Amino acid sequence: MAELKPDAILIGFGWTGAIIAERLTAAGLNVVAIERGGWRDTATNFAVTFDQDELRYMWRHHLFQNVAQNTLTFRNNENQMALPMRHLGSFLPGTGVGGAGVHWNGQVWRFLPSDLAARSHNEMRYGKSAIPDDMTIQDYPVTYDELEPHYSTFEYLCGVSGKAGNLQGQIVPGGNPFEGRRSREYPNPPLDMTYGPTLFAQAASEAGYHPFPHPAANMSRAYTNPLGVQLGQCTYCGFCEKFGCGNDSKASAKTTILPVLMQRPNFTLLTESEVLKINLDSTKTRATGVTYVDSKGQQQTLNSEMVVLSAYILHNVRLLLQSGIGTPYNPMTGEGVIGKNYAYQITSSVNVFYDDKLINPFIGAGSLGMIMDDFNGDNFDHTGLGFIGGGYIGVLNTGARPIETHPTPDGVPGWGGLWKKSVAENYRKTVGINIHGSVMSHRGNYLDLDPTYTDSYGQPLLRMTFDYTDNEHKMSDYLTDRAADVAKRMNGREVQLKRRSGAYSIVPYQTTHNTGGAIMGTNPTNSAVNKYLQSWDVPNLFIQGSSAFPQNAGYNPTGTVAALAYHSADAILNQYLKSPGPLVHA
Repeated sequence: MAELKPDAILIGFGWTGAIIAERLTAAGLNVVAIERGGWRDTATNFAVTFDQDELRYMWRHHLFQNVAQNTLTFRNNENQMALPMRHLGSFLPGTGVGGAGVHWNGQVWRFLPSDLAARSHNEMRYGKSAIPDDMTIQDYPVTYDELEPHYSTFEYLCGVSGKAGNLQGQIVPGGNPFEGRRSREYPNPPLDMTYGPTLFAQAASEAGYHPFPHPAANMSRAYTNPLGVQLGQCTYCGFCEKFGCGNDSKASAKTTILPVLMQRPNFTLLTESEVLKINLDSTKTRATGVTYVDSKGQQQTLNSEMVVLSAYILHNVRLLLQSGIGTPYNPMTGEGVIGKNYAYQITSSVNVFYDDKLINPFIGAGSLGMIMDDFNGDNFDHTGLGFIGGGYIGVLNTGARPIETHPTPDGVPGWGGLWKKSVAENYRKTVGINIHGSVMSHRGNYLDLDPTYTDSYGQPLLRMTFDYTDNEHKMSDYLTDRAADVAKRMNGREVQLKRRSGAYSIVPYQTTHNTGGAIMGTNPTNSAVNKYLQSWDVPNLFIQGSSAFPQNAGYNPTGTVAALAYHSADAILNQYLKSPGPLVHA
């Protein structure tokens, strides 16, 4: 291989790595992306002859991080000893070209304008007492209006199927009336709706709520994106979540950007290569490149004038800590920023069982569903409720894979003949309502390096300390009750509530929506990066992804992750390259 002389090194090649690489190479920069996993393409890895293999992809974790090679340790609080995850559960980080964006559902959301001003908005509406002393939320240093054009760019890249609810300030029937102003309609119309979401939407409308089609990066029709890449129409096979797409009907970095990037001579992708450290000069204020282990197991050093950290949030934070960049967060004093404000999401559900309706939930797509946003963010009055935040409520027909999906009413045993009989009777006759809630950051929830456990290279594992607080439990219970109100209007045989109670458990799958640890803010004392995702400490280092979120909203994060990446790329090209150095002066 010829000697590499990149202008920029990207660490990790998922959505953000692909977005930054496309923008920088289009401007003429030489870019090298380093991905620890292997190459993937549709014909080889997701052919329709074997793609719908639930055992391989869901249960044997074919697309996910291999915890035998690298994992993290977990505890609910500092009084516990953190133990390593030996099997992925609550979240499923990806590995390989395309990252977790290969096996995502394609749920593309914009945060509410108030989500980006979580502290100032809530203090203004409810008073400073609404935010407890140990709640460490803060405003984003960017506004919705600043991100709006970048949200739109990503939606058109992905060919998102949906219906605008606020088009240039005008509320549009059939869309989400609570969303921020849109500059243009979605590029594709909504997916064709199946029976379960339709029943939910009818009941929600009767209750006075505002249901709308879930915005989906699953193609409702054949689509060619602005880069000239073609995506096929969705076949509703129901194998999106935790699977690749055999039809190229689901947008991912692999299906929307990579075909263009691989044709550019100024782009190089190194696979099966893991970065161990971001190297710094003697002043510790400039990144000189990276140290990595290549596909042959040899340790290499690659130098560059700019480094972009574009791995998954957990790996972003771990690399910063291992590289000695920024001050590690201390929960006792509240000082330091690296690892601060780790957040997640809180989910619950309500099931409606029928005798007289065939729902056929196996007909699905990753983001096929009807949603109501009446209880998301600050779309409702929180006065006297004892919490802030919210979430969306809706029915998503993601496919009901048979090994994973076995709905049974309360009182049915968890195994045996009666359980089997109940699964057979209820599988095609159950509608599940999902509640997808926010998590506010708190002082005791954070990430750091584990003092005991190491990886195969002898480096400390990342340690996660996290639990839900009263704010999250009160909010989740309130939303679950609202979902139950709609469920009762759906006229089923019975309604079953599945609350999220007790301490957070890392064992059952919930969402792969981890956030924080390298948050964005207005100065180095409250954040790791500025509004352009540029490190305060190392100005030629840009840190992408949801690690920048100061807290987590009630939406799936990918749309906002992408919008922030485009915002960052514009700043790199239009400001930083013209005058390298800090783009924001504290």
